Amino acid sequence: MIRHIVMFKFRVAAEGADKARNIQRMKSELEALPAKIGEIKFFEVGINFSNTNVAYDLVLCSEFESKEALQSYQRHPDHMKVVQLVEKVCDGRVVADYVV
Repeated sequence: MIRHIVMFKFRVAAEGADKARNIQRMKSELEALPAKIGEIKFFEVGINFSNTNVAYDLVLCSEFESKEALQSYQRHPDHMKVVQLVEKVCDGRVVADYVV
């Protein structure tokens, strides 16, 4: 089993919306993916409530049967649409993939 974790830092404003609205939009877009991408075995999206300067705004924790399944998810057209949104509304992200 592969665990895939991504943490996102959002811009103050982007795409005509403020940070809070873009976080909610991203959360909704991500939460729609399990119904569209069969490789996903577990999928959880959370909004950060910590106000520290090292905190990220949104986190995704997901699991896949194999590295190949993760790669298939990453190439999936619906995932790629979310990636395009990330590039517009986020200042940065960090990723960790590991075997569980």
